[in-house]
Amino acid sequence: MIDMAENEAASVKQSQTDKKLEEESKETTSEIEKVVPVTVHPDPGLKRSRPRKAPEIPSLERRNWLIHLHYIRKEVDVCKVLIKEQLDETQGMCEYALYVQALILRQEGKIQESLELFQTCSILNASGENLKQVGRSLYLLGRHSAAIDVYEEAVKLTPNDWEIFHNLGVCYVRLKEFDKAKENFQRALSYHPQDQIFASLGELMLYQGDIKGAISVYKKAIELSPENPTLNTKLGLLYMQCGMHQKAFEKLGTALAFDSYCVPAILAAGSIMQTHGDYDVALSKYRVAASVTPKSPSLWNNIGMCFFGKKKYVAAISCLKRANYLAPFDWRILQNLGLVHLTMQQYASAFHFLSAAINVNPRSGTLFMLLALALKNLKDPDNARQAFDQAIQLDKSDPLISLNYGIFLYNLGNESEATEQIKQFEQRWLKLQKAGNLEADPTVIQSASKLAELLQITDRPVWRYDATQPALDQTNAPPLSEENSVDADNGEEK
Repeated sequence: MIDMAENEAASVKQSQTDKKLEEESKETTSEIEKVVPVTVHPDPGLKRSRPRKAPEIPSLERRNWLIHLHYIRKEVDVCKVLIKEQLDETQGMCEYALYVQALILRQEGKIQESLELFQTCSILNASGENLKQVGRSLYLLGRHSAAIDVYEEAVKLTPNDWEIFHNLGVCYVRLKEFDKAKENFQRALSYHPQDQIFASLGELMLYQGDIKGAISVYKKAIELSPENPTLNTKLGLLYMQCGMHQKAFEKLGTALAFDSYCVPAILAAGSIMQTHGDYDVALSKYRVAASVTPKSPSLWNNIGMCFFGKKKYVAAISCLKRANYLAPFDWRILQNLGLVHLTMQQYASAFHFLSAAINVNPRSGTLFMLLALALKNLKDPDNARQAFDQAIQLDKSDPLISLNYGIFLYNLGNESEATEQIKQFEQRWLKLQKAGNLEADPTVIQSASKLAELLQITDRPVWRYDATQPALDQTNAPPLSEENSVDADNGEEK
């Protein structure tokens, strides 16, 4: 491949100037000949041999520098014209012109046409670079096995090319052959550590559920590229997922220090602030993100939940509906809309949004629990009980489901089943407490203590209840605070 250097640019500029001067001199000479005709009387006895001008030999690579110059300037239209002229002159035998044309076609989304041109390039010159581009086009077409075969041929020609091993690993990930993918990623790192390779290896470990391994990979990546905001953001999100909020905030702060407009870092940092009740500070962060990505559904979802935390429910609904307009199939936005409408006691609207969320994600126990609460307040106890049963079956770890179900059963007069649910609540609470994933909400503690007192359960080792504080009435509102779960991919608070 041809690279463009500064001295080449200078020589090109000089050659253009010389050519212009030569044309001007020819025009001047022709004008003089028109004015003063020149007659030559050759001497028959004198033989002179004039040197003939050497014929121009067509070169296959004559316009490569010019094609490269316009391509890197993204002047695609001019580049296409030059490529056509070069291919017409060389009868389609110019490798570089075909290569650049294939790159342009691939950028325009014409993957099959680009594949055919890259294959032609590999026929003209079976280099590792040409085969690598053939494999890339095959990967984009979804032909991962064929791409692997091509990449393995390319390895034989260029055995130290890290990009080939990285692409092999990506193909194996698509085929779900994770051991081979990990092996190729590690070989790529051994030749040339790159941020892209670390990111791919970290995502592979996350997909396999190895969060500690992913954290270790991102730590090594940050040692090599400490100023990379993307890597710092991903590591911060992993710390958030593990509950290490202090370390997460440090890494997110580092990412924002190097790129103050890094939207994933802003969303994740704002999520931590929302969790701690700093809604005004979080909104100031989101204002910066809104100037960069004003059409981000995650951003408007988080802004809506900030207003929800500030008890500005109308503003919260407005922001959440905008998020729903931008991402109509995001079930978490629909869940938040249902939660806000439940809090405002607009149960029919809550039922509408929660039903839509369940249609998108029918495996969430929390959604069925919220739907049951809406049905209970709509005076439909039979369907509410079915929704609670489904929630219990889907989610066997959330203590709030058992608590709400117990309150519902007690209000129906079924004290024996309510007692069973409060015991199940106790078991789930203990599991979360042992795992260290429990954040005790005083509202939940008061509600559980009040229910246990009404059911005459005296032995309650898993919570404490201060009798001087009034218990909340759980018959008209769910004992839920704001949902604050974080998406590890992009820092979205849901």
